[in-house]
Amino acid sequence: MAKDGSKRGGRRVGAGRKPKSLIEKIDEGRDVDVLEGETGKLKAYCSPEPEDYMRQKQKAGIDLHAERAFIEVCSWLKDRQCLELVNPYLIKQYAMSVARWAQCETALNEFGLLAKHPTTGAPIASPFQAMANSYLKQAESLWYSINQVVKENCSIPYSGSPQDDLMAILLNS
Repeated sequence: MAKDGSKRGGRRVGAGRKPKSLIEKIDEGRDVDVLEGETGKLKAYCSPEPEDYMRQKQKAGIDLHAERAFIEVCSWLKDRQCLELVNPYLIKQYAMSVARWAQCETALNEFGLLAKHPTTGAPIASPFQAMANSYLKQAESLWYSINQVVKENCSIPYSGSPQDDLMAILLNS
C-alpha cells in the first residue's frame, strides 16, 4: 500500500507461468480428474442454431459468412467434446467478429489502402484498415477464450482450428 492509502503495484495480470493443458498433465502421469462416460450413457448434445442476423445479406449484396464461421467452430468444439462447455454467445460473438473482419478486408481489396479526406480531399489512410484491425483483435481475444476452455478440458490431443482458416474465409468471399 502506498503512503497515500491507495493500493498500487503488486502482481501483474497474466504474469507467471501459464497453466498446462489437460493433455499435458495426462502425458506427465499426473493425477487429474477426467470425466469419462460409458458409451451407452453418453447423451447427444445438439449444436446451437445460428441467429438470423448471421444469415443476412449485406448492403453490398455479399454474404456475411458469420453462419459458416459459427458452424465451423461448433463442429470443431463438438469433435473435441467441449461444445457444451463453451457459452454459445461467445461463439456467436467470435463468428460475427470474423465475418466483420473479412468484410473490412474485402473492402480494402476493393477500394485500396488510401482514401480521400472528406473536406480537404487529401489522401488519408483507409478507415477500413483500422476497423479490420479492431475486428481481428476482438476475434483473436474471443478465440483465446474459447480455446482456453478446450485446452483445460480436452483429454485427447488436438491440432488445427477454425482460427487457422481466417484467411480462407477472406479468399472465398
